[in-house]
Amino acid sequence: MSTPSTPISPLRQRMIDDMRMRQLSPKTQSHYIRAVRQFTAFLGRSPDTADAEDLRRYQLHLVDHGLSPVSLNARITALRFFFAITLNRVEAMARMQPVREPRTLPVILSREEVARLLAAAANLKHQTALAVAYGAGLRASEVINLKVTDIDSQRMTLRIEQGKGRKDRYAMLPPVLLDRLRVWWRVAHAQGKMLEGGWLFPGLNPIEPLSTRQLNRAVHFAADAAHLNKRVSMHTLRHTFATHLLEQKVDIRVIQVLLGHKKLETTALYAQVATDILREVVSPLEMLHPE
Repeated sequence: MSTPSTPISPLRQRMIDDMRMRQLSPKTQSHYIRAVRQFTAFLGRSPDTADAEDLRRYQLHLVDHGLSPVSLNARITALRFFFAITLNRVEAMARMQPVREPRTLPVILSREEVARLLAAAANLKHQTALAVAYGAGLRASEVINLKVTDIDSQRMTLRIEQGKGRKDRYAMLPPVLLDRLRVWWRVAHAQGKMLEGGWLFPGLNPIEPLSTRQLNRAVHFAADAAHLNKRVSMHTLRHTFATHLLEQKVDIRVIQVLLGHKKLETTALYAQVATDILREVVSPLEMLHPE
């Protein structure tokens, strides 16, 4: 016997409709709904009855409970959508202000550490997926959404459909990565794990792609197995890709295109962690000549 689903309130349905009208991603929609639900639990009544003082108290509550600046700003963004768009009450957000997020330098792996990480992956699928993330500088979501048909061995590119910001772009496909992909393709087809023209990295069910959670679990396992004394994530491979290109003297504007960055300033961050470049800079102290 099936359990009847909980009816959606008219207010929540209106917010859902507002998000659909603006074609927000399912992930963003889920986050916004969850943020409003959490605020409602704090408030103890319907969120459309809240005023600016209620929202101010909520921000203080979140700060006092140790919510990180990134998570706090994400909550504020969600509530701003709810009050400004769904309720048409921009003034309610007057006392709820985003906070400055500390800017930290990304963790970068050496080439030797990358080689150890890839070698330590639990299986060929995970090893190849991690190699794609590093070899082409892709985000985890871009890796799992690759299809076999996205590989262009003639132009040596990978087609990235609807990456961050819902933008298509082409990523580089170095020959060594193409070789790895061909090995994975042959093994996966022989084992019946890959559908014709389907996902390049299918999940347990070939109809579905590998999830970002599974991929993150794979990179954490590989980092532990490789005994890397660094905090490694899937994005670490993307950061490392960009840094290593910069150390190879690749123009930063080319790296910007390869990463799909909208702003050059975002890509310029890697100049601060490209240690090979830093070592080439001559300190003014070296130029001093004692009399």
